[in-house]
Amino acid sequence: MAVKTIGVLGLGVFGSSIAKELSDFDCEVLAVDLDVNNVDRVEPYVTEAIQGDITDLDFLKNIGFDNCDVVVVATGTSLEASVLAVMNCKKLRINTIVAKAKNKVFMEVLYAVGATKVVRPEKEMGTRVAKNLLRRHITDIVDLDDEFAVIEFYPPARWVGRSLQELDLRKRYEMNVIGIRRKPEKRLDVSFGPDYIIDGSDIIVGIAESEIFERYDYLNKLK
Repeated sequence: MAVKTIGVLGLGVFGSSIAKELSDFDCEVLAVDLDVNNVDRVEPYVTEAIQGDITDLDFLKNIGFDNCDVVVVATGTSLEASVLAVMNCKKLRINTIVAKAKNKVFMEVLYAVGATKVVRPEKEMGTRVAKNLLRRHITDIVDLDDEFAVIEFYPPARWVGRSLQELDLRKRYEMNVIGIRRKPEKRLDVSFGPDYIIDGSDIIVGIAESEIFERYDYLNKLK
């Protein structure tokens, strides 16, 4: 498999964390920032760290940024700088451009000028922390896309002793059960029938619209 080349523009806490993590998984990382201190901090971890202006198209061309498969525009404080960086990436024909935004207005503008994906790290982290605090039965969620996720959860007490057919989770919660783990340390079992009786130590694994199922769980309305 070919090694991905990923560019990171802006090396603050967010950008430098991304650059280091990508490097740990054998990606070619080309990192750029105007502040030499930021560049020096990530230089030991990445393929190449360069001081320069991310809004300068000629500079990005000269350092080979057009060879990147993906670019992360990680500067989020200056809308002008982020917009110009995204536009430069579009001119370099980079197909996947992920940009950081500090608020909803920034997000809308960055999408409008060509960003493929816009993230708001502070908001998303705050949402993630809040959801972790609200969880009653859910132990883990792996997003498949913006709507659906694989969800692991313990069954509510009122489910114990009842069969999957009786619970009819597909009708109640639009969930397809794909596996059952009998105790956390056990191997996932994917061979079971509708007559399987739920045990209190089971961990159920299913695919569902995460927002719907999470809401039921957080409001303690799983019945």
